Order: sequence, then structure tokens, then C-alpha cells
Amino acid sequence: MKLAAAFFRLVRWQNLVFIVMTQALFYVCIDQSLFPDGRPAMLGWLMAASVFIAAGGYIINDYFDLNIDQVNKPSKNVINTIISRRWAILWHLGLSLAGVAATIEAVGLHKWHLVLANTVVVVLLWLYSTSFKRQLLIGNVVISLLTAWTVLILFFVRVPFSAAFGSADALTAKFFRLSFLYGGFAFIISLIREAIKDIEDLEGDRRYGCRTLPIVAGVTATKIYATVWIVVLAAALVLLQLYMLQFGWWWAVVYCSVLVIAPLILLLLRQKNASAPADFSRLSRLAKLIMLTGIFSMIFFRLYFR
Repeated sequence: MKLAAAFFRLVRWQNLVFIVMTQALFYVCIDQSLFPDGRPAMLGWLMAASVFIAAGGYIINDYFDLNIDQVNKPSKNVINTIISRRWAILWHLGLSLAGVAATIEAVGLHKWHLVLANTVVVVLLWLYSTSFKRQLLIGNVVISLLTAWTVLILFFVRVPFSAAFGSADALTAKFFRLSFLYGGFAFIISLIREAIKDIEDLEGDRRYGCRTLPIVAGVTATKIYATVWIVVLAAALVLLQLYMLQFGWWWAVVYCSVLVIAPLILLLLRQKNASAPADFSRLSRLAKLIMLTGIFSMIFFRLYFR
């Protein structure tokens, strides 16, 4: 039982559940509302692919972050305490290969570009763990793009790359807007959260030669960077709510205002006075909660598209 609990902690099972929930909601509430053809087997394999690849990525991240994690979060270390480094690398390879295989099962080899895309995701997660996360902003952008890809892959399963950005079909155009709306939301909130986590992990990152934003530019500059993105996201969401009012989507506007925009403002205010690692840990959890409530807003599209 101890080994099983350590493994699930290593692969961040809560985040894996979040991935499954995000893709299931997008499929049911947006994809199937616009194109009700029903492809549950495809969705199941695609969710399995995303979960396997993400789990492998979490393992390889902890594998290469062992020294840093001994400083930043010594009580949470799993590798070399419960699970050996050899087993960790084997699990990473096995899960990553299983993720690519599940992608093939989901979309088929005729959509080779999506199989290639998820293979690139595996490579990027390796490079993130070995190099990118220690460099200025590159790691943050990579993780944010991969977070957005969790949503966008479902769009590209439905719409070919050749038609994605210039379709005259009304349904495809609407699908494009909603897909990139949620992909963009996931990207920006992830950028914010990664900046906050960089401040939280400052001590360990500095000791082992990382060049994250708070190390290179300072904590104050990193707070300003996160503040800019929070303001951009909040302003975009306010404009979106004003646009939705013309359709009479009152409940969706109330939901977004209370459970997404208001928490963003709270995040902004709390960040101003945050100083200790524990403060930034709470801010990181708040950012994850905002991502969760934002993703749950997909439910309204299922209601309004009937």
C-alpha cells in the first residue's frame, strides 16, 4: 500500500483526474453539442494517452529534480526514498510509450500528425525536465502550451490542420473560437501559476543553478509579470461576459463573474502581500482552483447549445 500511495503521489493523480475531467467536459459540452456523432471509444483512448504522457512527464520531472526537491519540498520526495531511480525511469518510458500507443489507437495512423504531436509532447516533457525549466521563461511557456494542448488536441482530432484556420463552415468556426478560448485560458492561467511556483521554489532553484524569472529579475519583477497576465486574463473575461450578455446568457455571466473573475482579483490582491513560500503555495492552489472553475464553465455551452 505504501508503494502504491507513493506511485500515485509521484504521478500527481489529482492533476491526472483534472486532465480527464477537462477533456471529458470539452467533448460532452462543446464537441458533441456542435457535432453530435458520438465517439466515446476515441475519447477514452485519447484521455488515456493524455494521462499516460502526463504521468510519465511528472515522473521524469521528479527524477531530474531530486536535488532541488530535497531543498524545496523534502517531505514530499518519493524517488530514492520509496521508488528507486531505476524504476522511475522505467515507469517514465513505459507510460510515455503507452501514451503514444493510445494516441494511435484513438486517432489512427491516417492522422499521423496528431501521433507525431503527442510524441513531440513526450520529448518536450523530457527537455523541460532536463533543461527548459532551468532557463528563463522557456519552461513556463512550454508547460503552458502543453496545458493548452490538452484542450486543443480534441479540436484537431475533429478539424484537419488544413481547415483549422480558414474554414467557412459556421459550426467549424464556432468550434474553433471555443477551442482556442479555452486553450488560451488554460495557457494564460498556467503562465501565472508557473510564475508563482517559481517564486515558491526560489531557494532550491537558486542553489542548483537555475535561471528562473525570480532568480534573474527578482521576486518583485516576477510579481509584476504575473500581475500583467492576471489583468490581461481578467480584462479578456470581462469583455467576454459583456459579449455574452447580448445572448441573454445570464447564468453563465454570473458564474464566470463570481467563480472565475472574482477569484482572479483575489489572486491579484493576495499576491501583492505574499512573501513566504507558504504564501505562494496557497496562491498556486488558488490559481489551480481558478483553472478548475474556468473549465467547468463549459457546462453552460451544453445548456445553451441545445
